[in-house]
Amino acid sequence: MPAPVPPADEVTHPGLPDTVRRVLAVLAGAGHEVALVGGSVRDLGGGDAGSIDNWDVATSARPEQVAPLFAEAVWQNRFGTVTIVGPSPVEVTSYRTEDGYSDRRRPDEVRFGASLEEDLGRRDFTINAVAWVPTDLDAGRGRVVDPFGGRADMEARLLRTVGEPRERFGEDALRLVRAARFAGRFGLAIEPATEAALRELAPTIAAVSPERIRDELVRILAAEVPSRAIRVLEHVGLLTPILPEVAALRGVPQAKLAPGDALDHTLAAVDAVPRDEHASVRIGALLHDIGKATTLADGHFIGHERVGAELAAEVLGRLRVPGWEAARIIHAVRHHMYAYDETWTDAAVRRFIRRLEPIGTTVLFALRRADNAASGVGTSGEANQADLERRLHLELERQPDLLLRSRLAIDGHDLQRELGIDPGPRIGHVLDRLVERAVDDPSLNERSVLLRLAVEVAAER
Repeated sequence: MPAPVPPADEVTHPGLPDTVRRVLAVLAGAGHEVALVGGSVRDLGGGDAGSIDNWDVATSARPEQVAPLFAEAVWQNRFGTVTIVGPSPVEVTSYRTEDGYSDRRRPDEVRFGASLEEDLGRRDFTINAVAWVPTDLDAGRGRVVDPFGGRADMEARLLRTVGEPRERFGEDALRLVRAARFAGRFGLAIEPATEAALRELAPTIAAVSPERIRDELVRILAAEVPSRAIRVLEHVGLLTPILPEVAALRGVPQAKLAPGDALDHTLAAVDAVPRDEHASVRIGALLHDIGKATTLADGHFIGHERVGAELAAEVLGRLRVPGWEAARIIHAVRHHMYAYDETWTDAAVRRFIRRLEPIGTTVLFALRRADNAASGVGTSGEANQADLERRLHLELERQPDLLLRSRLAIDGHDLQRELGIDPGPRIGHVLDRLVERAVDDPSLNERSVLLRLAVEVAAER
């Protein structure tokens, strides 16, 4: 006897994380309707389960009913979302409908007690308005609820909003950027009415907080091919209000070895950064050449790395990037044009280390490799970079203490006590000169020698 054919809307997901399975089971066991919703369902359907780091569950239970069921529950907002903390965090949201978005972000009114279909109707895009209702958790079976045709749109590689596009984007202008992210990540064409609304409402992105835009840009840059979403941002008129410094690279000529203009080169550099690198590297790649838009003269970009670092500081400040991360990115932009060759002396390598050491070379070197790949120098550029890194490692093995003032055999207190130098900028000047001498010749890093040299340096004018 042939096995029964499962219903067309039944889908099996046997690999759900234990945390997610437990949340679904506990809510169902307490007598509540429950469903996986949103991006996790979309990505499960597309075979992209490995990339899921946000699990969303919708339920008929109200938040005050959900929270007591889980010892690790956190409930801190009025929108009905309870977070179950764990290895795979789960956000549990009560079925709801929403009205009014006067701040273009949050609903003015939230009403619980809606149906699952009504809850899906408040979501942004059809591909995110699909639910999976478990029918047999042990077997990983469940039925799909898809009232807006999200699965068909995903199969057709089409992005469209749930309902009228202008209304959806008017509720939360960040959805404009999310549209570009999803279109780029999944290679989706944007449905004409949705694209028209994107173009029309692009200026309203100015109402979105810098932190939210930053977070969305980081998600864009985490994609396998980030340039696709950035090109969508440019195509619909969003790149200029979000990142005018990057948009200004369009039309700026690029070196002959690489096709396209400076923006094309920038996007190629972003794509060349491996996905497992820290987000700072891709941000750095996106910003590394923004100084080119204003420094072209006689076929050369005069000081574009210096100007770019200044602009990068402005961009990162505007986006509220944390200071420690911004410092690494600015440092990489400022120094990415170093010109190493095999004729460098060991002392030159040590000076290079000293110049870069306060921030480090991790982001800088990863950025340089991506820049080389995007510039068309390929194998030769990688060989050059590998030789530099080899020599840096050798020098650090030989002289691990040659880098900082704090590793000198004397400090500012010694200069004051032994030589009678008054506190102030002069102390810093003398120490800097001593570090330079010790970098050139590490054997000088002895207390008696440095004190003698300090007398000479202090006497200089």
